[in-house]
Amino acid sequence: MPCDHGGLCGLTAGQAASGYDTGPQAGPARDAVARVVIASDPLAVRQGLGVLFATPLMRSLSADDRGTAEIVLAEALNNIVEHAYATYPGTIELTLTCQGASLCCSLIDHGLPMPGDQLPAGRLGSPEDLAEGGFGWHLIRTLSQDLAYARDGTRNRLSFRLLTGQSGA
Repeated sequence: MPCDHGGLCGLTAGQAASGYDTGPQAGPARDAVARVVIASDPLAVRQGLGVLFATPLMRSLSADDRGTAEIVLAEALNNIVEHAYATYPGTIELTLTCQGASLCCSLIDHGLPMPGDQLPAGRLGSPEDLAEGGFGWHLIRTLSQDLAYARDGTRNRLSFRLLTGQSGA
């Protein structure tokens, strides 16, 4: 079942300028929304992920589920920094919600579109044929569900689900 990403909170100018914003965490951790806005550079991605993984929502996940989320989110964020914002800086809005046994993820940026306005295939070739980091889309596709990309005007939106609750605490 695809995730519902409606009802996102807004940011003040000061929050957007700070590089990231954890947004409100309403109700129990499993019903919480975690939101960060990250500048489009590798250090800001690392710091933003640190802030994100300190939220009640992410702390409520098992270690295995947090590990999977970290791999997929880091790959997706680094792809946005490296490719969507290859020629100019910007921000990435990352919103996570738990819905049932899924962690629903939405990443929005205003960078360059995906080539052909579609997701890369993520097929594995031989290690000799892959550039550094060439396994990223394969990992994202393998570890996520309902992976979708849309370009709306100047906005890219990548969304997917990560299954949670599979490994206990």
